[in-house]
Amino acid sequence: MQDLGIRVLFMGNNFARLLGGLWITVKISLISVALSIVLGILLGMVMTLKNPVTRCITRVYLEFIRIMPQLVLLFLVFFGVTKTFGIQLSGQVSAVIVFTLWGTAEMGDLVRGALISIPKHQYESGAALGLDSGQIYRYIIIPQTLRRLIPLAINLTTRMIKTTSLIVLIGVVEVMKTAQQIIEANRYTVPDSALWIYGTVFFLYFLVCWPVSGLAARMEKKWEC
Repeated sequence: MQDLGIRVLFMGNNFARLLGGLWITVKISLISVALSIVLGILLGMVMTLKNPVTRCITRVYLEFIRIMPQLVLLFLVFFGVTKTFGIQLSGQVSAVIVFTLWGTAEMGDLVRGALISIPKHQYESGAALGLDSGQIYRYIIIPQTLRRLIPLAINLTTRMIKTTSLIVLIGVVEVMKTAQQIIEANRYTVPDSALWIYGTVFFLYFLVCWPVSGLAARMEKKWEC
């Protein structure tokens, strides 16, 4: 009978190590998303200003982040910045910086789109009620913007969780790196373990991302009604 590679999952603390690596992935994603939401809202508001200088700067930033692959940004921050400026950055900190830069650009563009989608008469109605600009944004514009943004922000979270698999290339011991270590350590005793280990990683990603995607879809459908 053929020896099944699935047994490597139950050897020692291999499965617990995979869960620990998954937590690193989720932690980096959640921190990056939280920072991206705050900075993205500010960026989106700046992007709606009529000032040509701020428009040019934000557009250059947005296009730069969109065009540049996340892997190149990771290498640029982790290897380039640390070597050039002598700054000691861990892999996790570098990953948070890169994914925050990426998430802020994505969130900023979403905020910009949400703000300009709000009808002009909403601003005029607030002014007619005697509200100043700050009150109009606080009580009328921002609540409507957040309602449009929350499902999109949740979808951004799932995208970020999946993209964090790239950080294995800068030495962060997340779930993919842990999987590689387990496979390498058992390549002679359990040579066919790769299918089961990577299959488990796929299942763990699915367990994390599927409920989040489902929540975003439900919220979007509910608020469209």
